[in-house]
Amino acid sequence: MKFMSTYSLIPGTIGTAAEKFLAGAGAPEAGVTLLGRWHNVDCSGGYVLYETDNPAALHRGALKWADLLEISITPVIEDAEAGANLAAAYKK
Repeated sequence: MKFMSTYSLIPGTIGTAAEKFLAGAGAPEAGVTLLGRWHNVDCSGGYVLYETDNPAALHRGALKWADLLEISITPVIEDAEAGANLAAAYKK
């Protein structure tokens, strides 16, 4: 299953967060595949797309950053899946 994570830096934490990220702490937990990561150009936060069948692993990863980032993680589906669901639900 895919999960979209959004994060915002807690004010005053950019230096510590940068050091932690550059030291390799941005790597996903075992059992989680990082599909892509995008950073806001204003350095306020960003987006991460993961794939996993183990949401507890995502939780462990989020805990590592909870003192520096406000994190939200949402299960997502792709267009093809959403389209098939919509077609079935609204078929005339």
